[in-house]
Amino acid sequence: MYQYEYPHFAIATDVALFTLLGDELKLLLIRRRGAPFKGSWALPGGFLRTDDATLEECAARELSEEAGVSGFFLEQLYTFGDQGRDPRERVISVAYYALVPGEGLTLTARTDADAAAWFPADALPELAFDHAQIIQLARQRLASKLDYSTVAFQFLPDEFALSDLQRVYEAVKGEQLDKRNFRKFILGLGLVEPTGNERRGGPSRPAKLYRAKTGHRLEYFR
Repeated sequence: MYQYEYPHFAIATDVALFTLLGDELKLLLIRRRGAPFKGSWALPGGFLRTDDATLEECAARELSEEAGVSGFFLEQLYTFGDQGRDPRERVISVAYYALVPGEGLTLTARTDADAAAWFPADALPELAFDHAQIIQLARQRLASKLDYSTVAFQFLPDEFALSDLQRVYEAVKGEQLDKRNFRKFILGLGLVEPTGNERRGGPSRPAKLYRAKTGHRLEYFR
């Protein structure tokens, strides 16, 4: 029998799952069924179990159990372990985040959640635990990821105008971007190429259409 000198703390995972619905960035929250913070909105998450092979498996399981959502790649965000973050005991939480397509995605609250819903990222309700802090960091990380990854492409059709791509960036970053500077930035990344087609309609001039270069469209979050 081993004797441990140091105390054992509970390990949990929490997931900040973002989507774009229309031109608005939204976040998945669940309403807690039990104490503590019964009836409060929170991120999907829960405790690591002995049958969870990895922390990622725990995060994916909790997301599926509490909101009925599965099949997405989750990226590890940060570890939160301040004293008092959970009134029950000292809990270390490993947070994950992702930006996923929301159209056609059905939310189903189960287990210890009695509701699951998308909330505007700029108008969230009061949250349980330290989840407001987790969300703030997740959104900052997500916005910075736009500058070097192709995560924004998953919300666009195969052919798109640069104005369509700009709207995705603006929704995630939460700010208006200069059209000329944005165009220069995107073309400088070398991730898109013109298709030779144009989108016509309305009084404005036809918009040139672009596509992600071969090998870039499926990188997304990795």
